[in-house]
Formats: sequence, structure tokens, C-alpha cells
Amino acid sequence: MRLVIQRVSEASVTVEGECISSIGRGLLVLVGVENGDTEQDASWLAAKTAALRIFDDEEGVMNRSVVDVDGELLAVSQFTLTASTRKGNRPSYIRAAGHGLAVPLYERFCQLLSEAAGHPVQRGIFGADMKVRLLNDGPVTIIIDSRLKE
Repeated sequence: MRLVIQRVSEASVTVEGECISSIGRGLLVLVGVENGDTEQDASWLAAKTAALRIFDDEEGVMNRSVVDVDGELLAVSQFTLTASTRKGNRPSYIRAAGHGLAVPLYERFCQLLSEAAGHPVQRGIFGADMKVRLLNDGPVTIIIDSRLKE
């Protein structure tokens, strides 16, 4: 699984002209599920996301997690995070998990993140044409891949 985590002042998801989710200060998490990903990947990423110290403390040092600052969470599925651009200019999404794997793992990640953070996780709609709006704070953007465990 791959995540793009963005520290935001606000973020929202709109589907067919209707805002379905919105948050204030917190994290927007784009979630890509690949073939072969497991619940262990979702668990590791949820724990890592909740504990990631990317919010400023009183001295202006990134030393606080989303939990520490009582921040909000928005998770949006995004199969394009699995893109391979090795051959040519048209990305290949052959590594993207099908719905049978991707939907349950995305849902499990959201559940585990909610438990780790102590807050509900707002969501997009899996597979929908979503418009994601955000105000990146910093900007702070972190990429985490459960297969690399960096």
C-alpha cells in the first residue's frame, strides 16, 4: 500500500457537485492499494500515519502527531498511486489491486486509522470521480510505502 499524506488546514471531497466529506486542520491521506497488499500493510500504515510527527510544537518544530494536535482525518482511495511509468509516457496501473482486495483494505485502513487516532476518518467514495480540494499547510507532504518501510 502506498500513501500520500498531506498536512492540511482544510480539505474536502465533492462527488457530482455535492460535498460528501470535509475536515479542518489535520491530514488528507491518499490511499493506493496494490496486488499482494495485506491487512498487515494496512495496520502498519494506520499506526504510522497516526503517530507521524509532522505538526509544529510550541517552538515551531515538527514534533507532534495528528493525535497530539487533535487533528481531523480524511482518507481518499486513489489507484493512480500504484502507477508505473517505466515504459513510455502512459502510466500502467497493472499493480493496482482489483475491487475485491482494494475496497476491504481501504476500509480496514480507515477503521484502523480511526482507532489509532481516536477520531472518525472522513472518506471519499471508492471508485467515484471525486474532486478533492485542499489547503496544504507548510506545505508538508509525506509518501509512505508499506513495502519499503522507510
